[in-house]
Amino acid sequence: MNAKTGALVLGVLFILVGAAGFVPNPLVGPNGIFVTNPMHDYVHIGSGAVLIIAGLTFAKPGLLLVGVAYAAVAALGFVMQEDMLFGLIHVNDADRYLHIGLSLVLLAAGILLPSGTTTAAAQPAQ
Repeated sequence: MNAKTGALVLGVLFILVGAAGFVPNPLVGPNGIFVTNPMHDYVHIGSGAVLIIAGLTFAKPGLLLVGVAYAAVAALGFVMQEDMLFGLIHVNDADRYLHIGLSLVLLAAGILLPSGTTTAAAQPAQ
């Protein structure tokens, strides 16, 4: 896997999770394990869109950018200790810990995954 593929896969997952918040389910939404409100769901969809665009253009910096943003959101979630970040985005403890994990995955992908695909000409002969 390379950074482009990683960004595209993570982008699609973020969009799916954001969309899931609008459909009653036990995982994501107003009554889910990960409590969200529409603004929180829109943030996930927006994050997914940024990752997809990054996967098509600048994968490694895009993964790092979104990873840093989620690290900041995770930190704010613990510092503010309220159920609403800035009075707009509903979070709970499950979200706070998930945001730490997401930031680590995004940052690791941005740092560790190779930039692009290897062409057939660049592969060693067997």
